[in-house]
Amino acid sequence: MSGPLMENIMRLTLVRNATLRLTYADRVLLVDPFLAPRHSQPSLAGVSLNPTVDLPVPEDDVTRGAELVWVSHLHRDHLDLDPVRLPTNLRLLAQPGDVGALRTAGFTDVTPLEREETWNGIHLTRTTGTHGTGPVGEAMGQVSGLVLRAEGEPTVYLAGDTLLTDDVREVLARHRPDVIVTHSGGAVIAGTLIIMDAEQTVTLAREARDATIVAVHLEAYDHMTVTRDALNAAITRADLSERVLVPNDGETVAFERPVPTR
Repeated sequence: MSGPLMENIMRLTLVRNATLRLTYADRVLLVDPFLAPRHSQPSLAGVSLNPTVDLPVPEDDVTRGAELVWVSHLHRDHLDLDPVRLPTNLRLLAQPGDVGALRTAGFTDVTPLEREETWNGIHLTRTTGTHGTGPVGEAMGQVSGLVLRAEGEPTVYLAGDTLLTDDVREVLARHRPDVIVTHSGGAVIAGTLIIMDAEQTVTLAREARDATIVAVHLEAYDHMTVTRDALNAAITRADLSERVLVPNDGETVAFERPVPTR
């Protein structure tokens, strides 16, 4: 919705995969900046070299103006470490277990997010995730999500690489996010689902009835099993099209609020 009594308060741009540019409380945050060229990495599923698509914009456009970078974990489809492509002087926020590797890679300004932190008026809360089950889940290691709060802004939950679990539901109940970013590509390793698929995304949307869902992490790596078309079809069947958004690479979603009248 837009009009004379509305103004943008948050803009979320899906770059590719889980890489986001988020304009929030007048700050620019970069999430999981994965900048590798198309077909520069090996296949995971025997389907294609990775990533399967190009960046929609030049690398410099992805990082330009970024004031804080959130690194949810160190899997190669979330951050380039071999080689490092992100400018090493950017301020990084990461789960504590990843800080040493980031500093070793040459990043000079890395802060561990133990639990909660306030940065320039934005309250940041780290959450946990379940990146698969059984032996595959153990091999995937620790992953994190992030909740953002600021005065006059929607509460945003970046769920990260996780299945829909009771831990996710606890975040929904505690923080009551207005916007939830899900990783919904249904990635599979060794026959094990490691992020949400279409069914879990629909279930989350039904349970978080007051939230807008933005589904990302689709069609960029060859172990994904859910396409945008398939996810949109599932959303339509569930009558959730008004609340579940599936942006294309390079697309920006704007969230707005009423301007108080006098």
